Amino acid sequence: MRRKLPSTQALNCFEAAARHQSFTRAAQELNLTQGAVSRQVAVLEEFLGVPLFKRTQHGMVLTPAGADYARHVRQRLDALERDAVELMGRRGQGDSLTLAAVPTFATRWLIPRLPGLAAEQPDLLVHIETRTRPFLFTDTGIDAAIWAGTPQQCQQWAGTQATHLMDEDVLPVCSPRLLPSGQAVTPDELAEMPLLQQATRPEAWRQWFDAQDVNAPRAMAGPRYEQFSMQAAAAMSGLGVALMPTLLVQDELASGALVVACARPLKAQRAYYLVQPQAAERPALTVFRQWLVRQCATGAVVAL
Repeated sequence: MRRKLPSTQALNCFEAAARHQSFTRAAQELNLTQGAVSRQVAVLEEFLGVPLFKRTQHGMVLTPAGADYARHVRQRLDALERDAVELMGRRGQGDSLTLAAVPTFATRWLIPRLPGLAAEQPDLLVHIETRTRPFLFTDTGIDAAIWAGTPQQCQQWAGTQATHLMDEDVLPVCSPRLLPSGQAVTPDELAEMPLLQQATRPEAWRQWFDAQDVNAPRAMAGPRYEQFSMQAAAAMSGLGVALMPTLLVQDELASGALVVACARPLKAQRAYYLVQPQAAERPALTVFRQWLVRQCATGAVVAL
């Protein structure tokens, strides 16, 4: 069946014009004349039967339909470009997958272990994008995501299935400068110290203090950071106490850059999962998933 698709040239011109809100700037970017861009957009509008731009006293603006279409076209063109670049890089050999992961976990736990995967599967390429919150797999080009959360949260991620990888323990850590006596403090004492907050886990400190049966009115106060790597850096700088997953600060604890502020880990409130769409699994993902499960089962986390 013949597909009902506009030309990629028309789509490329429309996407550039929509992004710049200008035929002239789009033409400069694409190394075309302004008239050529205008004609291509007109051809696209005729093909769709829908106006994409409207003229105003100050130039041209997208119609509501044009704004929605521009967003979708941009995603598709980005995906086509990624596919082309990837294929050129592989010269058609081997297989690849695109993985989403929270940044600190990717840099501190996953990437240092990837040489082992490369030794086992030299033809498998693993591309990594950073995501800190659940997302829709549709049209992202992402094959799977390594995600940390509660089992209930994992079940609410629509249209996915999950493989449990490992449980997560969190522990209060800080710069040794923040502990004048050089000794860990009690939970009650910790409640009076400056606390560093994780933006994606606003209730983390509240849950920790509840587990210690401590009333902490300031449990949700303090500066917020989007990534654990930022929170670790803030803790090392002496800005406050961070509630960190133990597997992400092994090096800092070993070097003394961070110390345990209160030796009361909160165990297994969250876990790490490999989340993937509910669809037939690609061979590359099967290989990666089996390797990842083995890594998590054999000394994935160093005990404190």
